[in-house]
Amino acid sequence: MGCGPGRGEPQRVAYGPTEIEKLDIYKTRVARAPIFVFIHGGTWRTGSSRRSAFPAELFVDHGAHYVALDFINVLDAGGDLRVMADQVRRGIAWVYRNAESFGGDPNRLYIGGHSSGGHSSGGHSSGGHSSGGHLCGVALVTDWQKDFGLPADMVKGGLCMSGMYDLKPVRLSWRSSYVKFDDAMEHDMSSIRRLDMIRAAVTVTYGTFETPEFQRQGRDFAAALREAGRKVTLIELPHFAHLEAEESLSNPYGPNGRAAIEMMGLARV
Repeated sequence: MGCGPGRGEPQRVAYGPTEIEKLDIYKTRVARAPIFVFIHGGTWRTGSSRRSAFPAELFVDHGAHYVALDFINVLDAGGDLRVMADQVRRGIAWVYRNAESFGGDPNRLYIGGHSSGGHSSGGHSSGGHSSGGHLCGVALVTDWQKDFGLPADMVKGGLCMSGMYDLKPVRLSWRSSYVKFDDAMEHDMSSIRRLDMIRAAVTVTYGTFETPEFQRQGRDFAAALREAGRKVTLIELPHFAHLEAEESLSNPYGPNGRAAIEMMGLARV
């Protein structure tokens, strides 16, 4: 898929002091365009902005800027997911603050995340942890006003694809061998427990060929959002496994691509 011929390299910018804290901006030709920030997955251990280029063409062709974040992996963070979440949040805050410098509209900022660490990794990693979907949920419960001095509702929508929103089951899994869970991290990094912080409209998607836990977490997160009076759309992807679900973000006729277009109110330009 890639970003298509003739599109050129993205604009790569630092949003923080360390080497990994950079982001790639794929610009559309539309003036003052909405922005979609993508948070890659990869069991919190792998993935990169470069391998997250594949949906760029969809957004650029529909009049939106596409931004792919790079951030630390959990091994380099000493097993602490909060270090990853902090970088993701600072990356999103940078995009809001600097939107106009690349022709973006800060008042139409959307975020999304999925897993598997790049769609070229092969195989059906339906047991893989959707760290991008998880970190998207975590970004949505950020107190932008208190922590960044930015508008509480600066993120207008979030596309949480095949994510985990309660980390208790994850803490009980083999992933606790490299994520150094404690009660505080489990709570802080479980977006379903902090629904009062969510200001954005949320779209939750999962594939019916993903593991039962992914499906359950998606349904439970959407139900909890609805119960809390938040704006939420739940989309089930029939016959989609984990990797196909991610790949569908690059296709305007694929379920996740269509969900992104509808969430942002985009039309092909």
